[in-house]
Amino acid sequence: MILTIDVGNTNITFGGYESRQLRFTARMSTDRARTSDQYAAELIQILSLYQISASLIQDGIISSVVPELTGVIGSAVEKISGKRPLIIGPGIKSGLNIKIDNPAQLGADLVCTAVGAISKYPLPCLVLDLGTATKISVIDKNASYLGCTISPGVNISLNALSHGASQLPALSLEAPKSVIGTNTISSMLAGTVLGTAAMLDGLCARIEEEMAEPVKTFVATGGLSADIVRHCKHDMQVDQNLILDGLLVIYQKNRTDGGK
Repeated sequence: MILTIDVGNTNITFGGYESRQLRFTARMSTDRARTSDQYAAELIQILSLYQISASLIQDGIISSVVPELTGVIGSAVEKISGKRPLIIGPGIKSGLNIKIDNPAQLGADLVCTAVGAISKYPLPCLVLDLGTATKISVIDKNASYLGCTISPGVNISLNALSHGASQLPALSLEAPKSVIGTNTISSMLAGTVLGTAAMLDGLCARIEEEMAEPVKTFVATGGLSADIVRHCKHDMQVDQNLILDGLLVIYQKNRTDGGK
């Protein structure tokens, strides 16, 4: 089994692949104060939950946007598997043609979702990642990564609104019944949920216009994607395992058949 791990600012997502088939996915909260021993112990518990022995883990690969945890998680995987996992970064072959100003600045998560999208969907493609931040990656018909947009995430916006205005309540994310709010909570949700959907539609339309060619695939991923993109006017697919699939593709390029 190949263990794929996405270390995000809010959650750490795990996926286990056997013969290129995803056998399980799991999440735990990102905690920068935890040690590799603590993460190793919790990972063993997660594997046990899915009736998987740690001895089945043959190797692993990590994408991380939390530098202080990258080595910690790598060490945790090594403790349960006996093998140091690959880490997305300099020297790793992704096969992605990155056309931004400084390719080294592209986040590991964006690399992996782009690689996953290229391996699964018709191009050109826009990848909408709705997590701690809201990002749209642009991939052209030649499988080149052209760039992206980055906006505050839905929960960040909602929390800022709640904390910044003393009379506005804190609330969980859920779809409003109408864009016209008739009370404080429905008004906040309309502005946040439907406002984000409208922003995504607007950005996608502008990107498509700038590319001067029709986008064939709009694919959304990330923890909040299903709650938001259902309100978009573009036809968007939801693929929660896109980054894990991308990690597996990159793993195969680097550890299988000499990286071919």
